[in-house]
Amino acid sequence: MSLLVVGLSHRSAPVSVLERAALAAEAQGKLLQDTVAAEPATEAAVLATCNRIELYADVDKFHAGVAELSTLLAQHSGVGLDELTPYLYVHYEDRAVHHLFSVACGLDSMVVGEGQILGQIKDSLARAQDLHTAGRLLNDLFQQALRVGKRAHSETGIDRAGQSLVTFGLEQLAAGGAIPAWAAGRKALVIGAGSMSSLAAATLARAGVAEVVVANRTFDRAERLARILAEGDDTTVAARAVPMDAVPGELTRADVVVSCTGATGLVLTAEAVALAVEGRTGRPAAEIAPEAEAEEPRTPLLAAGADDNCPLDLAAVQPGFSVAGEAAVAGMDAATLEQHAAWAAGTTVDRRERRTPEADAELIAALAATAATVGRIPERRRPEPVAEVPRPAPALFLLDLAMPRDIDAAAHRLAGVRLVDIESLAEASADAPMAADVDQVRRIVSDEVAAFGAAQRAAHITPTVVALRTMAADVVAGEIARLDGRLPDLDERQRGEIRQAVHRVVDKLLHAPTVRVKQLAAEPGGAGYADALRTLFDLDPETVAAVSRAGDSTDKKDRPA
Repeated sequence: MSLLVVGLSHRSAPVSVLERAALAAEAQGKLLQDTVAAEPATEAAVLATCNRIELYADVDKFHAGVAELSTLLAQHSGVGLDELTPYLYVHYEDRAVHHLFSVACGLDSMVVGEGQILGQIKDSLARAQDLHTAGRLLNDLFQQALRVGKRAHSETGIDRAGQSLVTFGLEQLAAGGAIPAWAAGRKALVIGAGSMSSLAAATLARAGVAEVVVANRTFDRAERLARILAEGDDTTVAARAVPMDAVPGELTRADVVVSCTGATGLVLTAEAVALAVEGRTGRPAAEIAPEAEAEEPRTPLLAAGADDNCPLDLAAVQPGFSVAGEAAVAGMDAATLEQHAAWAAGTTVDRRERRTPEADAELIAALAATAATVGRIPERRRPEPVAEVPRPAPALFLLDLAMPRDIDAAAHRLAGVRLVDIESLAEASADAPMAADVDQVRRIVSDEVAAFGAAQRAAHITPTVVALRTMAADVVAGEIARLDGRLPDLDERQRGEIRQAVHRVVDKLLHAPTVRVKQLAAEPGGAGYADALRTLFDLDPETVAAVSRAGDSTDKKDRPA
């Protein structure tokens, strides 16, 4: 059996795809159960966070495993397999171990070095254990990943390379200023009472906000979080809980809103945010036009369905984009891009002079060359409103950490609103400086991957060595019994001397080869030594399997719940 991971993350997929592929807790449990029920997999674990969905499994066939895990991810996420496949990545055996260890250390996080991923890995393992889908391999893997992550944070300064997504998001809301200075005296509304929302509430409380209001669908959880905040030794914040239907009224009172729920639809619509701004300022919340619509004279864009020869699905194009421009062709494969470039060069769309069909065709042709190399063009987020259009000081700060999103992205276009979401955090973090400690963490990961692989390969041969020694002990016992029958006159002392002599001979004969075979098996490519040992000594496969089952049973007793 071998470790396989199939997944997608903020590094491989646009936020719009991650948002649609997000798995609720119930869906994650069903995915685990269906995975272990499938033929290629015997163990499974799901790591699902706001910016990644990964399915880990112990499989006996690589190609069948990739096909099955990809299909299961598509089925349970609701995103079609054809659409999901271009964004999936696959890691196998040591590369899969390296990937998870890197994730645990924060090297693959949107904000490099953030430590919250360790809690998410722990939760993933606990879920797999509760559903009995994690066996020896995944238990060992995830527990070691937690240890590697803790080692990276304790032995290096990786924490300086980044911070939690919550802190990074609040820094973006503060527009680069100090969070305590920005937060002091403000009133905060936190929607949700899960781990991310709890972290946001605690961070805001420590930063000096005057009040934290917690809203959650399960009111008891909101009350519990509010009580913890109010009774905390390191804060003096006033905290209270409200039901979800009180959110519209609380929006009018709040200065800062953080939302992270498991809802599949929007929690805050742009209309609700506009009403809150109007309630705070006494004036209707004006909408700031995007760049393409703010310039005069305004030029028409190509209407959906206006040209049947366009290779692009015009109905799916977002308003405000040139259908011949870069954003419109996001995600296309190389062949379709080439067709689209030819169409763009011949079209007569009335657009701004600085975006001519010829210029767009050149851009698309360049994108096609890129797609031929990397496989696809990543989706790009709509640019911010033009700098020339002044925005009033924000009356309401919104931080959306949910996946799929809780807050309507259109709220960003409202005057008096500053919205930071997962998509804008991804863009901001791309320019964040990397700490020198990252290289040290990478070395730790490489060393730990090698050690984990050696331990797993050594463990793989252990049942065979145990079965060999058991067979040798049975042979010795049989020969001693036969000797007792042939020499009945031997006294007990003589029998004991003979028994010890025979055991010493057998132990000495087996010592060197069994120690050496464990060393060889721990090296890369050493998996075949167990098979060779079984063949050379004609060991019963069922005896070896029985030793493995006994080891698994012992491991389960020792594992934390």
